Amino acid sequence: MKRYVLAVAVVLAAALGGAAKGSNNTEVAKNLNIFNALFKELHINYVDSLDADEAMRDAIDAMLMMVDPYTEYYSASEQEEYLSMSSGEFGGIGCSIKQRDGRVMMSKPTWGSPSRLAGVRHGDYIVAIDGDTVPKGYTSDEAVKRLRGKAGTKLLLTVERPYAADSIIDIEITRGTIRTNPVPYAAMLPGGVGYIDLTTFNEHSAEGVRKALNDFKKDPALSGLVLDLRGNGGGLLDQAVQITGMFVPKGTTVVETKYRDATQNKTYKTTQQPIAPNVPMVVLVDGGTASAAEIVSGSLQDLDRAVIMGERTYGKGLVQSSRPLPFNGLLKLTVARYYIPSGRLIQAIDWSHRNPDGTVARIPDSLTNVFHTAAGREVRDGGGITPDVKIEPKQTNRLIYNTISGFWNYDYATRFAARQGADMPADDSLFVITDSIFADFKAFVDPERFSYDRACEEGIKYLRTAAENEGYMNDSVAAQLDALEALLRHDLDHDLDFNRRDLEFLLDQEISDRYYDEATVIRRALRWDTTLDAALELLADPEKHAAILRPKE
Repeated sequence: MKRYVLAVAVVLAAALGGAAKGSNNTEVAKNLNIFNALFKELHINYVDSLDADEAMRDAIDAMLMMVDPYTEYYSASEQEEYLSMSSGEFGGIGCSIKQRDGRVMMSKPTWGSPSRLAGVRHGDYIVAIDGDTVPKGYTSDEAVKRLRGKAGTKLLLTVERPYAADSIIDIEITRGTIRTNPVPYAAMLPGGVGYIDLTTFNEHSAEGVRKALNDFKKDPALSGLVLDLRGNGGGLLDQAVQITGMFVPKGTTVVETKYRDATQNKTYKTTQQPIAPNVPMVVLVDGGTASAAEIVSGSLQDLDRAVIMGERTYGKGLVQSSRPLPFNGLLKLTVARYYIPSGRLIQAIDWSHRNPDGTVARIPDSLTNVFHTAAGREVRDGGGITPDVKIEPKQTNRLIYNTISGFWNYDYATRFAARQGADMPADDSLFVITDSIFADFKAFVDPERFSYDRACEEGIKYLRTAAENEGYMNDSVAAQLDALEALLRHDLDHDLDFNRRDLEFLLDQEISDRYYDEATVIRRALRWDTTLDAALELLADPEKHAAILRPKE
């Protein structure tokens, strides 16, 4: 059966892949006829039975793998997910779902959502949905399909709650309209700097940024702006144009889209007067900044309007559009490439040129081309947006990595909330990770179950092996290595203390998320944000900020 499905997938991919290279509709029709005949023969005469829907879906997915990862097919039952990404709205209970140890966990009930208001808590494991048992191995996708539904409809959720005496709990939830807020936090920071956290580009993004800017302008102390696009994977192109237009003159070209058919090429210009055309500005980016977020950051860089700070962006310069298909299907299709004001394409991977094994690679820096901003500064194409001020990402050691991947900070916060109950100060400034909380966390970490790579011990092992292989090992060397190993032997208690600052951040975020709204949690996180600190420092020095935006002499 599986072999049959794979055969169908490969044949369809080959047939339509070949058709794409044909010069006219005759080639397309020929290849489709070949596939139709092959599928019919297999369906009628193959020795085993065939699940036609499954085989066809595998074939479609195999064919789409030949183009790029952004071209996707959505069946009628999957379209809600696609439409919700652009609208920022869907019917459901408002809770993030994770798979953990083969079970489905309610990892984060959103503040103010139906799930949270009904009593769902972080760490609850789903036992049953509307009386139907959720078995081990049930996927998060399967759970999401059951949990989503029309606003106003009811759902009975049975959960198992960790650290609770009565651990099996029935919760009745009335589904609601879940809205993704694209600007979860915006505020005036010290020094008169307006900060906007923009997390996505949906239908409400420009509205959210506009409101924040208008609020900032009411404050006469406004002296700078920070637009935070870190982790923003993009979305609607028109929202990117509108947002860019809030900072540059009306009629400014923001982006051009170029299609295979040049008659469809489009130029997008700003259409309204800007809100903040002259306020010094820094845009924060990282490797998760992509697509529409790169249009905004790249355009503001090309127009010398803002200093881009952080890490190099993802590099997605492709435009998608949706096309209806028979039986209520939908195809999200890459239709064009976009070019920002300097004329550069920031796409990092050329999906049309694959290696012999089918893999693709980023365009090497040596093959990128030089372009120039409006003021004459050099910028390059082919690999995302390179920041004007680079901030190297903080290196995460294995202890911190394993703390997160092993859910130690998450589980501790879940236990903390179970013991603490609702007894937390309404004023979040009164909550801090005290010595006693940190000591309690250290006691919570079980040395028998907490494993992490001990770099010093691994280094000693490497030195012993190298000394033996290269003929330097003798009694004196062995004694020295023994002494060094004793000095560098890892101690979990010491390692937790050494990483206390990073661990305090993780604990603060997880515990705060159980008691305070999203904006408060984000505000608290900014206290640890060294990149934001660098942006504020730069904006406090107007001459240095302006000098970055001038071409080198």
